[in-house]
This record gives sequence, structure tokens and C-alpha cells, in this order.
Amino acid sequence: MPSVWILAENRAQTLELLTIGRSMAEKIGTSLSVLLCQDRESAGDYAACGADHVLLLPELAEDQSVDAYIPILLEEAEKADPDLFLIASTFRLKEIAARVATRLNTGLCSDCIKLYFNEESKTVEMERLIYGGAAVQRMVCQSRPIMVTVPPRTFEPACAEPGREVRIRSLKEAERSAIRVIERRRRERESKDIREAKVVVCVGRGVEKKEDIALARELADLLGGEIGGTRPITEEMRWLPEELCIGLSGIQIKPDLYVGIGVSGQIQHVTGFRDAKVICAVNRDANAPIFGVADMGIVGDLYDAVPRLIQELKKSA
Repeated sequence: MPSVWILAENRAQTLELLTIGRSMAEKIGTSLSVLLCQDRESAGDYAACGADHVLLLPELAEDQSVDAYIPILLEEAEKADPDLFLIASTFRLKEIAARVATRLNTGLCSDCIKLYFNEESKTVEMERLIYGGAAVQRMVCQSRPIMVTVPPRTFEPACAEPGREVRIRSLKEAERSAIRVIERRRRERESKDIREAKVVVCVGRGVEKKEDIALARELADLLGGEIGGTRPITEEMRWLPEELCIGLSGIQIKPDLYVGIGVSGQIQHVTGFRDAKVICAVNRDANAPIFGVADMGIVGDLYDAVPRLIQELKKSA
């Protein structure tokens, strides 16, 4: 039976996709299925949040790669013929999405920020940013299934509605592939994945020394957030890891609060946080482009303003 499918790597991403998935399933007039590769005990919770079916992907052996899921997804898709396949836009799942789309000979809209169902044409329309965020591209896929990757925090998490029932089914075991994991090494990260952070304090070229990033770190800790940086800070001077680069050449974030410290606000960087709910900026240049997109701003020396902000936050803690 045709349906809307969801595949994500963690609970937060799944709940966000359930919001848009439930909406699209109701408009298309079909059911909603969640494919789980982990967090299996949450199947009942996902039912309360809108899922009609939960499909359990097999647990992989230590030496198996996530590539082992591709044949399973292909076989199930050919049998079930889903209308729409929503996939969390993570590094691993984006690769899987592209390979599945190629095998199914269908289209893939990457990093989609909005989805609509056109009642008149009975088609799903998708939007994504192009040209560094300077324009929005609207797409329609003519083949099935329609495949879409969605960045984290694009949609609000789904709310539970107790009383819903769910059908749970285990998919077949994964076959051994030519790819085998020889060794796993945990990459040392300086912070959590800031794409999922609700508060992000970003460091720009206005910060004079690497040691002064401690100011941003202290502010982020007091706000319960994470720190990020502009391209010069992360990729040129390497004062922060490249994975914390926000902007066209880095990652896109959608926090509840973005605080730019010494950030000028060039379009390449603004593209990375333009969907933040509240944007704050601290810059000594009153004509800095960042103030053109900020909801609140402080024109002044960050070495004076930020310590004062930290002091006031400590008083109210």
C-alpha cells in the first residue's frame, strides 16, 4: 500500500520528520511509516506522534556498514511503492538517499526546507535554497517515490496524541556486502553537533586572539548553547574545528537564538543561520551587514559588551 516513509538517525530528527510526514500523509490520503534502525523501544511513542506503521531495520553486526540497508530499502520500496520518502539530511543518510534514488531511477530533492501538496495537480512541491541562499528553488518530482532529504530543525517536533495504534513489522536481515568495517575510531569533537543546538554563539573576525574564544564559550555555556564560527575562524585561522563552520561553505543551522560576536555578516555566512528564530549581533561597526538581518544588536566593542552580558546572565542565574 502506498505511504509516506520516514528515515532518521535519532529521536529528535524522527519527531521533526513526523510533523511534516503526518501533514503530507493526510493531504495525499495515505498512511505514514517510520523506518527504525535504532531506538526501537520508542515505536509506541512514534505511533502517538502520528505513525501508522513502524518498520524495524535489522541490527547490524560490528563489521557491517550502513550500506547493508540499501538492498533492504530497495526491496521494500519495490514491494510497497511509497509515495514520498523523507530522510534526515545527515552525512550518512544523504549518501544512502542518493544511492537508493539512483537504483529506483527516481528524483531526489536534497536539503529541502518546505513541502507543499498541490491539490489541483495532486503533486508534491518542494523548496530548497540555491545560489548561496540568494534564491529559493521550487521543484516537482514526476517519478515515484518522491525522495527528499530534510536538514535537522527544519520542522517543529511532533506532539503526542495518546490512543493511536501502530503496526510494527521487522524487515529481513541484512545480507553480507562487499564492504566490511575493519575498525571504528571515534573522532574527537570540540562540541556537539551545532545543527541541533537551540542556542549558538558564533565567533567572527572581530575576535582578536584564539584565547579570546573563551568569552564566546562562557557566554554559550550560560545560555545553554554551543559555539560556532565563520569561515575565516574555522577554515583559515583554524581557531575552531572546520565542522563548526556556519555558512555556505559549512553547515546550516536553525537555532532558537543565534548570537554573532564580531561577525560582519557577509551573505556567505548569513546563509547558514538565516532561519534562526532570534538573531543577535555584537559589532563595533554600526554599518556591518549583520545588523541588516539582526533582531537585536549592540554597536560596541565585543571586549566590553560580552563581559557585561556574561555578568548580567550570572546575576539572573
